[in-house]
Amino acid sequence: MHPKKSDHSLPASCLPGRRSLIAGLTSLGALTMVPASWAQFRVEVSGVGLTQLPIAIASFRGDAQSPQKIAAIVQADLERSGQFRAVDASGNPLDESSRPDLSVWRQRAADSLLTGSVTRLADGRYDVRCRLWDVVRGQDLGGQSYVVPQSDLRLSAHRIADFVYEKLTGEKGVFSTRIAYVTKAGTRYNLWVADSDGEGAQSALASPEPIISPSWSPNGSQLAYVSFESRKPVIYAHDVASGKRRLLANFRGSNSAPAWSPDGNQLVATLSRDGGSQLYAIAAAGGEPRRLTQSASIDTEPAFSPDGRSIYFVSDRGGSPQIYRMGASGSNVERVTFTGSYNISPAISPDGRWLAYISRIGGAFKLHVMELGMGTAVAITDTNGDESPSFAPNSRLIVYATQQQGREALLTTTLDGKIKARLTGSTGDIREPDWGPFQR
Repeated sequence: MHPKKSDHSLPASCLPGRRSLIAGLTSLGALTMVPASWAQFRVEVSGVGLTQLPIAIASFRGDAQSPQKIAAIVQADLERSGQFRAVDASGNPLDESSRPDLSVWRQRAADSLLTGSVTRLADGRYDVRCRLWDVVRGQDLGGQSYVVPQSDLRLSAHRIADFVYEKLTGEKGVFSTRIAYVTKAGTRYNLWVADSDGEGAQSALASPEPIISPSWSPNGSQLAYVSFESRKPVIYAHDVASGKRRLLANFRGSNSAPAWSPDGNQLVATLSRDGGSQLYAIAAAGGEPRRLTQSASIDTEPAFSPDGRSIYFVSDRGGSPQIYRMGASGSNVERVTFTGSYNISPAISPDGRWLAYISRIGGAFKLHVMELGMGTAVAITDTNGDESPSFAPNSRLIVYATQQQGREALLTTTLDGKIKARLTGSTGDIREPDWGPFQR
């Protein structure tokens, strides 16, 4: 799987180890596109002492005739979050108008019960409804209803999962959000936009040249990415709804690693226009970039803090790749990572509490999570080729790429590493994930 992130504008002697510091300028290796219809998440639970809410999700009335199995999608979403444990709900379907005998569900040790229905209407659309019950207190917690075309049945299931998650945890669910990732099939590269579980993927862009480093805008309407179609790395901004794109950075040398500011007004990227690879701010509308770093080293992989006041980035200014933090104007640079000699790919949680990054330990690349207030970091995976972490918008999950059983794979993990879900297909590999924001 390695080497990976290579700066095509720099000689190999400038690049420490098997990975360079220029995240995003990657060869992508021998990847194969995963047809969306083959992708399936499998939830692998490990660890002890997990506090999970036991929920029963009864078969929805009409689910058997629906092209999408609503109850199963909701259950997979909730299990993947790490916050829920499914209770056996076998038996007759229950719809949103049923008055269930909650004593039966108490005997099954369920704390809550979800019921619902999916009905095909005369115009071809589907009426999807649900109701949530507090089994312990015997309370009706309310319901949801959606009338959607067949193409939005999965989205309606994700919205139901969001409703359940928020009702029972008090936090927003992320199941109706989207992720972006890259695949390669033969000589064709594809940038995909998919549901948060990797399903329902739609190709945003296909190219015979590499597409790397997708980065969602804060409002979820655009993706910035790096394309090599000009035989050099160039940054574009792509409107997801219309498919139109515009050139953001095509300066002399390489243009790489775009990251949006939280207000969406600018991006920070790594440019080599003036020699070495340094960080520059570029207005979202385009224009002349403003240089932020002034080092003789490689500065790359910028990531904004949620308040927009700080930028985290990777630099080898201390002799090896480490993560640093500076003011948004480039002032007051300070080192953040001190454990390990090779730390790259910073991602900041939307609540500002956590830093996820990749650390090389004895030749293995492992996902680490640091609580920024404490400065303590822990490895949360047992794989050796982790890459490209990105937080869910509620800060509760991380999506990342890794290598399992000789293949590239996309995983989500809870912040403690206890619960992971792997996107697997019949064939093929996927890379470069970026988790989009809450839908607005």
